[in-house]
Amino acid sequence: QVQLVESGGGSVQSGGSLRLSCAASAYTLSMGWFRQAPGKEREGVAGIITDDTATYVDSVRGRFTISRDNAKNTLYLQMNSLKPEDAAMYYCAGGNVPRQVLLRAQKYAYWGQGTRVTVSS
Repeated sequence: QVQLVESGGGSVQSGGSLRLSCAASAYTLSMGWFRQAPGKEREGVAGIITDDTATYVDSVRGRFTISRDNAKNTLYLQMNSLKPEDAAMYYCAGGNVPRQVLLRAQKYAYWGQGTRVTVSS
C-alpha cells in the first residue's frame, strides 16, 4: 500500500499561482493530479510517467506543469494563471498506469486525501 499526502492548496485571486505537492511513501510508475468541484465528476488534470510523457487536460495545458522528483518520491503541480473554474479539491494518485490513460481516474490504485484550491475572481 502506498500512502499519498497532498499539500500546497489555498486561496488565491484569479491570475495567481499555486504549487501543489504530493509526498508518496513509495515509488509508483505513474502519477497524476485529479480535481473535483462540488456537483461535478472527478476530472483528470495532469499525469506523468517521465518528464517527456506529461499529459494534460486541454483546459490547463500551457498554464499547469506537472513534474516529479523520484529521489524524493514527490509529485508537483505548478499552477499559473489560475481561473475561478480551476477551484476544486485536488487529489494526487499513483499506480501502474499506461501513458495512454494517464488521465483516467479508475486506472489508479492509490489516492491521497486531497487539498483544496479556491480561486476568487
